[in-house]
Amino acid sequence: MTIRLGLQINNFSYGTGVGELFPTVVAQAKEADSSGFDSVFLMDHFYQLPGIGNYDEPMLEAYTALGALAAATDTVQLGTLVTGNTYRNPTLLAKAITTLDVISAGRAILGIGTGWFELEHDQLGYDFGTFTDRFEKLGEALQIILPMLAGERPTVTGKHYRTQEALANPRFRDHIPLMIGGSGEKKTIPLAAKHFDHLNVIAGFDELARKVDVVKQRCEEIDRDPATLETSMLIGAIVGDGVTPDMIPEDFRQRMVAGSVEQVAEQVQTKVLDAGIDGVILFVPTQTVGYQPGQITALGEALKPLVTG
Repeated sequence: MTIRLGLQINNFSYGTGVGELFPTVVAQAKEADSSGFDSVFLMDHFYQLPGIGNYDEPMLEAYTALGALAAATDTVQLGTLVTGNTYRNPTLLAKAITTLDVISAGRAILGIGTGWFELEHDQLGYDFGTFTDRFEKLGEALQIILPMLAGERPTVTGKHYRTQEALANPRFRDHIPLMIGGSGEKKTIPLAAKHFDHLNVIAGFDELARKVDVVKQRCEEIDRDPATLETSMLIGAIVGDGVTPDMIPEDFRQRMVAGSVEQVAEQVQTKVLDAGIDGVILFVPTQTVGYQPGQITALGEALKPLVTG
């Protein structure tokens, strides 16, 4: 698995009717597929997130949408950034991701995390609990999901989940790439070093170099080659003539870039790649201007040389 240049589609408010909503998603994924992106991600949320829009704005269920995107694309890997473990029983998630892998002919990525958006949990009836509770659930879920993805039949009697010779069949691959998002130095990064192929680092630009050092340390502590744990950062890219970094809201200046396509590429190089992060996953805000055809293509063509050497 290589995730060096990804596109996250995190917004479904395009100024169109609902009939044009998914065709617009497909158009974005097709642009990514043909312009150098190696992966396309959706958020695993049921409500829109604070900072992006109002909670009641359109939000597609991720795995249903990813299955449809598998039929509409040819080469990009497909996954969530990242699945909220609290939203699905681990066996259901194992079935969803192995099914996506079959439909896409081996292009599925399992991104997973603890879950964090309390409003969704409260309104939709999912147990939220403390961060410690959710992290404990994630660890237990991995004891079920990872063996199922490998073709094993786990029997687990845990505090939160139980299975009896759980089976995931059919499977396209014996190993589906695993991604986790976060940057916690005591829990998330050690878990990534132990189990995962990819860590999407959730941190500001000014924190990245330190996080890279911690990743190396945690890998070396368990005799893992740090080069085998790939890293990326999710950033927003505001692109357009006359756009400058000063236009980024102050709260987002450590996680967004802005300017012409060339200026965005320069900022990705200096702020992310030069800090030691392997790749970048972009989202392009659409909630105010809608989908702009050609923009994703231009970004892919400008950024691909930076991450492929």
